[in-house]
Parts: sequence; C-alpha cells; structure tokens
Amino acid sequence: MSTPLQHLVDTTEFLDTAAFERQLAEGESPVKLFKKTLRHSQEEIDKRFKAGEDIRQLVYGRASVIDQIITSAWNLFDWPSDNQASLIAVGGYGRGELHPHSDVDILLLFKDFVPADCEESISGFLTLLWDIQLEIGSSVRTIDECYNEAQDDITIATNLIESRPLTGNPDLHQEMYDRVTSEGAWTDKEFFVAKYKEQKARHEKTNNTEYNLEPNLKNSPGGLRDLQTIGWVAKRHFGATYIRDLVDHGFLTESELDTLNQGELYLWSVRYALHMISGRKEDRLLFDHQRALAEFFGYKDQQGALAVEQFMSKYYRVAMAMAEFNDMLLQYFDEAILKIEDQQTFITVNKRFRVHNGYLEATYDRVFEKHPFALLEVFVLLANHDDIKGVRASTIRLIRDNRHLIDDNFRNDLRNTSLFMELMKSPNGVSTELKRMNRYGILGRYLPEFGEIVGQMQHDLFHIYTVDAHTLKVIQKMRQFRHRDHMEQFPIAYRLVNQLPKIELLYIAGLYHDIGKGRGGDHSELGAVDAMAFCERHHLGRWDSHLVSWLVRNHLLMSMTAQRRDLSDPEVINTFAQQVQDNVHLDYLYVLTVADINATNHTLWNSWRATLLRQLYMETKRALRRGLENPGNKEDRIEQVQHEALMILKRSGIPETDVQEFWQTMGDDYFLREDAKNIAWHTQSILEHEPSDLPLVLIQKTSYRVYEGATEIFIYSKDINNLFAATVATLDQLSLSIQDARIIVTDDSKTLNTYTVLTEDNEPLSENPDYINSIRDRLIEELDDPEDYPDIIHRRIPRQMKLFAAPTTVNLSNDPNTQQTVMEVRSPDRPGLLARIGKIFSELDISVRKAKITSIGERVEDVFFLTDIDGEPISDPAVCIELQTRVCRELDQHINAQ
Repeated sequence: MSTPLQHLVDTTEFLDTAAFERQLAEGESPVKLFKKTLRHSQEEIDKRFKAGEDIRQLVYGRASVIDQIITSAWNLFDWPSDNQASLIAVGGYGRGELHPHSDVDILLLFKDFVPADCEESISGFLTLLWDIQLEIGSSVRTIDECYNEAQDDITIATNLIESRPLTGNPDLHQEMYDRVTSEGAWTDKEFFVAKYKEQKARHEKTNNTEYNLEPNLKNSPGGLRDLQTIGWVAKRHFGATYIRDLVDHGFLTESELDTLNQGELYLWSVRYALHMISGRKEDRLLFDHQRALAEFFGYKDQQGALAVEQFMSKYYRVAMAMAEFNDMLLQYFDEAILKIEDQQTFITVNKRFRVHNGYLEATYDRVFEKHPFALLEVFVLLANHDDIKGVRASTIRLIRDNRHLIDDNFRNDLRNTSLFMELMKSPNGVSTELKRMNRYGILGRYLPEFGEIVGQMQHDLFHIYTVDAHTLKVIQKMRQFRHRDHMEQFPIAYRLVNQLPKIELLYIAGLYHDIGKGRGGDHSELGAVDAMAFCERHHLGRWDSHLVSWLVRNHLLMSMTAQRRDLSDPEVINTFAQQVQDNVHLDYLYVLTVADINATNHTLWNSWRATLLRQLYMETKRALRRGLENPGNKEDRIEQVQHEALMILKRSGIPETDVQEFWQTMGDDYFLREDAKNIAWHTQSILEHEPSDLPLVLIQKTSYRVYEGATEIFIYSKDINNLFAATVATLDQLSLSIQDARIIVTDDSKTLNTYTVLTEDNEPLSENPDYINSIRDRLIEELDDPEDYPDIIHRRIPRQMKLFAAPTTVNLSNDPNTQQTVMEVRSPDRPGLLARIGKIFSELDISVRKAKITSIGERVEDVFFLTDIDGEPISDPAVCIELQTRVCRELDQHINAQ
C-alpha cells in the first residue's frame, strides 16, 4: 500500500521543471504561472488516467507536482536564516497521495517560537496558495505545540505521523516526528485503542455496513480509511514503512498482500474518477455519480442488470473483501499490541476448536482440510457460546484459505445441513453469525443462490441497502422483536415472535424472501422455488416446507393489501383472509412483513404504516375466527356502527330525529369506512354548524381504528367540481403529506371529505393550537371559492428523486359494482403531485369520489375513483385518452423540468 512518492515518481513526467523554473526566474507572475502549471499538469494526469495508466503513478505524480509548486512558492518569501523553519506535508499529502481535488495539508514548523518577522511571509505564502486555488489545509506550530496538540487529539497525531519534509530544515521534521511518536505522546496500546474507537464511530455513522446504496469511499466499512487505519497502526507499532512489511512480520501472506493492493488500487481508481467527474472533492458515491462512473468504466446495461448495478456490485465486493482484511489484521494487531503481555488462557471446546483468550481458535492448521464441516461448525459454536468474543485472526485466515472446499458434496452432506439448521434454531446469535458467514465468504458458498445477491444493488430509493445486506437486516429485525425493549414499538410482532411454533421457519423465509432478485421475472416466485429446494435439502417436513415457500411467494401480500386497499371494506378483509387461510400463516406473514419494511428503509416505518398493518391483522383475525364460510355482513356492520354513534350523540344531547334525518342522506360507504366516534364527531359538528356558505373544517388526531399517529382533516362542504383539486393544492402549500383521502358525496349534494395527513417528513403534526388553527383558517380561505384555484407551489424536487424518474403510467377501468371509473397512477413521488392531478380533474370536469394514496419509497401508487359531472362513470373514450395523456405528460414534465 502507501509508499513514499519520491521512490516512485519522476516529476518531469507531468511537469516541465526546467521550463517552469525558467519562467519563474524570468519574472512571470507567480499566480498566473502556478495556476497555468497546475492546470496543464492536471490535464496531462487526467489524460493518462483515461488511457488506463497505473493509478499509483498518477496519484503520486500529482503530489510530486504539488511539491514543486509549493516549494517554489515557499522560496518566494523570506524565512529565518538560522534553519529554524521547515515546510512539512502532512496527512494524505504527507503520504504522497493526492487525487484531483484532495486537500493539500501542510505544516509550517518552527523550532521554539514563530519569529515576529515571519508573520508577513506566512500570510503571503498561504494567500498565494489560496490564490492559485489549491485546497490548502494549513497549520503553524512549534515542535512543542505539535507534541501538545498530538497528545490531545488522535487525528492531529495521525496527521503528523503521516508527514514528510518538503523544504527548510529537515532536522526539525525529524525532531517533531520523534516527539509525537514517543511513548509520552501516545503509547502503542493507547494509539491502537484510539484508532479502533475512531473506526468504530466512523462505521456507526454509515450503519455499520459497506452496503449503503450511496456509500462513502473513505469512511464506509471496507473503504480507504479502513486500509489507512491498518497502515497507521503498522507504522506506529512496527515502524513499517510499507504495508508489505507486514508480510515480514507474519501478519500477511504474499497472496493477501496482492489482494489488499488490488483492492486499494481499485478504490483509488474509483475515487480519482469520482473527483474528475464531480469536479470537486467528493467521496460519496451519490446516485447521480454512479451512472457516470459506470459509463466511464465501460459497463453496459444487460438484461436483468443495469450498468450502474454491475459497477456497484463490483464496488461492494471489493469493499467487503477490504473489510474482511481489516477485521483480520486489527484482530492480529489486538493480539500483538494489547494482549501480548496477557496470560494465555485456553479452554477446549472440542477436538477441533478451543477458546484462546476469549476468541475461538482452530486447534491445528489443517482442521478445515481434515474436517470441512468445521467451516460451518465454527459459526454454530459462536452462536451457542455468547461468551466468545469472536474468531481469532489466525482462524479467520484458515477459513479464507479453505472456503473453496464448499462444493455440492459439502452442501448435500447431512452433517453440514444439520449444522446449518442448528444455527437457524439457535436461541442466540443467528443474525450475528449469518453476517459473519457473509463477511468471511462462507454463506454465499454454502447457499449459491445467496451468493448471487451478494453486493447486488437495488437501484431505487425504496431500498437503502444491497439485497444481501437487506436480507440479513430482516433477520436481525426478527431477532430484535424478541426483546422486551421492542415491545412498545412492535407490540404484535413482540408477542407473535415469542410464540411462533418454529421460529427457524421465519428466519428461513426471511433469508429467501428476496433471493430471486436480479434474475428477471417475479422474484417472489423464483424465491419460493429456491426456498422449497432449501427445505428439501435440509430435510424439513412437507408442512414446514410449504409454509416457508408460501411466505416467500406472498411476502409482499400483507403490505400491499394494507397500503393499497380499503381496509374498511369487509370484502377486502375476507379476500385477504382467504389468501392466508389460517392464523399460523397470518402470524408468520405479519412478522415477516414488519421486519421487511423496517429493514428496507428506516424512514418507511411510522405510526401510519404500523396502524395499517395492525388493522389488517386484527380484522383478518376476526374474519378467521368467524370462519371463511361466514363473511362479514355489511348490513350488520352498518347497524352496529350507527347504534354506537347514536349512543355517543345522545349523551351529548343531540336529538335522535335530527341525527336520523341527516343520516338518511348518507350512503352505505360512509358507515362502512368510518368508526362510531368519527361518525358522532362529524354528525354533531355538521348539525351544530350554522348555515353558511363557508365550509366546515375539523382537525383531530386519528382514532385508533383508523390511522393512529396521523392527523385527520375533515371538510364538509357543497359538492363543487374542483373541491378536491383546491384542497390537495392547499395541503401541498402547507407542506402536508396526504396519506389517504376518503370522499363521500351525500344525496343532497354535499361532500364529507377526510384527508389523513403527516408532515412532509412523515411525522405527526404538532398539536400546537395556533398551528392547527392556521391550517383550518387557510383551508377555509381557499375553499370558500374553489374556482379561485390556488397556485401550485413550486417546491424543489429532491436530488435523488430526479434520478429515479421512471415514466408515469396511468390505467383506467370501470368498476361495475361502484359505477365509477378507477384510475391507477404510478409515478415518481414529488411535492405537488396530487395538486397537479387534482387540477387536471377540475379542468376535465371530473369528480373524485374516493382516493387511496400510497407512497412507496421514491414512487407513488395512487388509486382514484372518479365520475363525470353527472355522477356517471367516464364513458367517453376521448376523455379517457385525454386524462391518461395529460396526467402522464404533466407529471413527467414537472419532474424533468427541475
């Protein structure tokens, strides 16, 4: 890895040094000359990079050019004549590694104090470097100050360790280096512990996975910082100048060194290209750069795999390999630095393994060669002994060296299938050990179908992890549901997961639910086939096997039903109950669904979705208890809810005759879709509403039966054509996100519209009375005259949403049961989407009778029930075509225009 650049690069390859020095001596403006030289040299380096030259030569070459520029700039100013000053390159620049827009970190080092007559030179020197547009990071310190600040800050200490003199007195650098690397500044143990904690904190910021969909090349696990951490510790403890010195110390083999070098070269190449394409210092592989990088590196779209997905899959696999090396080497360093003086303790586990100072260790080097099943046994032992801290570094290496032994014979060996099932049944450590198996390259070899999804990107905003990382997080979530501290947030999942008859079936379903992705076709069907094959190979019974396969095939059923269908409709509940058949299937499916949503994207799970799933679960339980042959009776349900609402209204002194007279104008849908509390609330408010042309607007938190955690906005008004359009436009201007719309038109041409809303961040609204009143007042003001259509506010579309702007699709069909036209819209989400659709409805004289609003990640899947101005289904083919065309055109133009 990192090697001092002076041993590698001849600056004249990228800079005509003689011409540069001549022009400077002839009096050419330093700023103009330096800028021109930097531009020409960078153009030459970029050209060679595009031509495929060795990335090391180019990265070190740029540092060499900067050396020449900075040294020449230093020489333009007056410095102490008694060798009391030195210019030092530190940090990445000190290692001689400079990508196109890397920071150039320098230290102006003085012996004992900074002479007063140097202040003008210091200011002029640094100003010149900024004037020529170098990204300079500078510090001015004495040797004592370097020592004191290095003691207080591990980052400063690390930067100073990575240093080299550029010009001035080199002895000052050596003295400073000796001081900051002395035991008085940081002992070897303190330095190692500090760097390890620093890495752990860095990984936590990236969710402890190298598989984020927009990973950071430097800071994510398996990134450049992990490799640099190895180098820093090696340099500090072993005095290693080159990473290959670790071979001599016995920490690396030649083949491992080659893999590390290749990994670093790959990450360097991607980072160089990223800087070049973005035109700035950028270490995040943002979506808008991933496509450009895929094209730059020559990837092409293929059936089942986009170019960007192929590129990112390569990145993830390299990052995983680098993370694996980082784990192994830091474990070795821990043994060599922290544990070197500890008393060596050994606890025998069996003939193949023992616990060595808390870590599992193979008892001899050929253990996996002689007993291949031990490649799975090691993870079973770890799961069953929660006092074992991990795998000893030497055993990690043995696992790496012998994992090629996993072949078809291995996979079909009863000992191995039994061991894997023992792991899945383990009361502890299942998700931890599956992750460890994946990190060490065992899981993808034992389950080749899983190996196909390792590093597989899902190029959308719905999933924030690769398929394998998401899959393992699903199992992790399932495990977390068992713990009491998750009982409040996931009460049903907590209860169910602790009483499922065979918990391992849930884990297997989680392991296989997305395993069919990336092959083309329905991933649920493909996964169900793979899951059945797994169950047969692992000798599960027929009923268990069919349950697992059913769960994989139907893992989206519950979430799609909850989010897209009207859960107040008994027919929807009965249809879903017929699909799940019994309570066992329902219980397993509920836990799988909740785990899947939470492991997909942490922003997707909120009280809104929780209540949708809870309502579907509880209603289905009732339907199953009643019996599938006895579906719910609509008339009985209407009678019951009216009776309960009437009891509430009587307690408030509302005359029953007034209530019954008002209810006569309402259709059955209203009493099927609302609960008794809401009906009583609406009825009393409407009856007490003084005759007025102003609409009645009520706002409250949703009831338990409907959508807990959101806010309901109820509007009672005359039925005016563009009322829906005006309402959704106003709510959009108020930055409210509409989750559901329930629209009822009465027999006397009034509308009762209920909008369930959250904030634009999918959080409940503030209960501040002034805030609630401001929303009510704004709606009354705008809806007083809906013909005065509010302008659609042009809020900025988030960067990521623009990148996933799949074309809008609109499907129209007529529902003979409701005598309404059903319009399904699938489109990228963006601010103002409903307002734009509503405007189209009003301009085409289309009335909205009901709407089901569903946002899934970066896209929406909304369903509208429509009629024409006369309350009939839209039958004119020309109007249907115009409606489809305009919705598609205007939504797509809106997102593409910004």
